[in-house]
Amino acid sequence: MTEDPEDDAAGGQRGERIAKWLARAGVASRRDAEKLIAEGRVKLGGKVVETPATFITPGDHVTVDGKQVAAPERTRLFRYHKPTGLVTTHRDPEGRPTVFEKLPPGLPRLVSVGRLDLTSEGLLLLTNDGELARKLELPSNGWLRRYRVRVHGRVDEKALAALARGVTVDGVQYGPIEAGLDARQGTNAWLTVSIKEGKNREVRRVMAHLGLEVTRLIRTAYGPFQLGALPRGAVEEVNAKVLRDQLGLDAPKRLREAVLAPIAEAPAEGPRRAPRARNAAMGPRRPVRGREGRRSRDE
Repeated sequence: MTEDPEDDAAGGQRGERIAKWLARAGVASRRDAEKLIAEGRVKLGGKVVETPATFITPGDHVTVDGKQVAAPERTRLFRYHKPTGLVTTHRDPEGRPTVFEKLPPGLPRLVSVGRLDLTSEGLLLLTNDGELARKLELPSNGWLRRYRVRVHGRVDEKALAALARGVTVDGVQYGPIEAGLDARQGTNAWLTVSIKEGKNREVRRVMAHLGLEVTRLIRTAYGPFQLGALPRGAVEEVNAKVLRDQLGLDAPKRLREAVLAPIAEAPAEGPRRAPRARNAAMGPRRPVRGREGRRSRDE
């Protein structure tokens, strides 16, 4: 255990900053891990950690709230079909059911990549690596979040097209939004909406600005990863090779360099169900049927 104010990007004999280590262990995002440290809830070798600049080395004993934290395993990513009625948090002060309470047993501790609110559904990416989650949430990655949106009200297609130039709602500036009309059903309509920023309740607020009430919101894609035919409530791991390929081919260089190293240690072949995750992750060209089994605020 050491303390050093310098950056640990080079790794070396000093080990790894404890906040980053906790994030990779799936305890929380790095920012939230720093909050845990500030609250005195993290101990290293039985002593309270006083600064995020503390470095951890292999074999060190770390606890959070008195519970030992296992060393980070290889980076893993899962597709989850979130149903409505669940909040995307580990603990809800209102006592509502959470996404993580409904996951099947046997999974590692997971954090979400962004969020879907209580009444939203569809694709939610989960990972055991808080650092990966943080980086995949960044709007600078350029990854689209795509939604199928049912709205009530009169749809003005010119107003939808104008969203491509961005829009300001209640003083909040939203970047370019791709929105198109798919079908009308009386006073209801289905839209496809794609965003890059994922600001809090962005889709709902922008639609309300156009006089439309969102009555159903389904995320169908997050970057190159697709919901496909994954059943509601099911979770399926993305094959490690597919994850490497997607980040290596589709992600900006800064993202590749940040996340490929911990993934590189993963075996090329995953569990027997992995080929199904592989097809779904590759995109809509080859949709796949999921199996039971299983922060940005994107909608």
